[in-house]
Amino acid sequence: VDLRADDVDKKLAHFSQDKKLKGVRHIVQEEPDPEFMLRKDFQNGIGLLAQFGLTYDILVYPNQLAAAVLLTRAFPEQNFVLDHIAKPRISEGPDSEWVHHIKELALNPNVSCKVSGMVTETKNFKWQQHDFSPFMEVVLHAFGWQRLMFGSDWPVCLLGGSYKEVLTIVKDYISKLSDKERAGIMGLNAVSFYSL
Repeated sequence: VDLRADDVDKKLAHFSQDKKLKGVRHIVQEEPDPEFMLRKDFQNGIGLLAQFGLTYDILVYPNQLAAAVLLTRAFPEQNFVLDHIAKPRISEGPDSEWVHHIKELALNPNVSCKVSGMVTETKNFKWQQHDFSPFMEVVLHAFGWQRLMFGSDWPVCLLGGSYKEVLTIVKDYISKLSDKERAGIMGLNAVSFYSL
């Protein structure tokens, strides 16, 4: 669905008749303008999603996070989820700007975060388990376990690791949490967010 289309309302009305459709996503990471999500035509489409009960997945790079913060503030009734923790450069460790914007984004209670897509953001797809812990610590502290969801990013993840490896990275990290918290992150939070 092109959220910028003049007839986006008609398209959303049509597609939302399928109860298996839960949300939409625009691959904003491919847009050269870091403020693409602040465009009036794009926000017009975003503003229609809630009336159709649709979520919006935010797929961006770290340099687009500032716009994501403003977007999610502008639409407090819309449910958003940040995909792939915004694709930071894992091999370089968390940078202060990414940390700052993740914390700002998490201040908006209508935003959740998918712990996914991390292995493909490593240099030459070379990584160790401990490379991911500082990033997961940031998102867990910012969003809390109630707004985190595991995502496999399969089959794209296969560029950097197997499905089992991706699963193990997250499961090992959250092993310190309670049964309830782990169950939320590994599935129940997604069930709630997407009304599955």
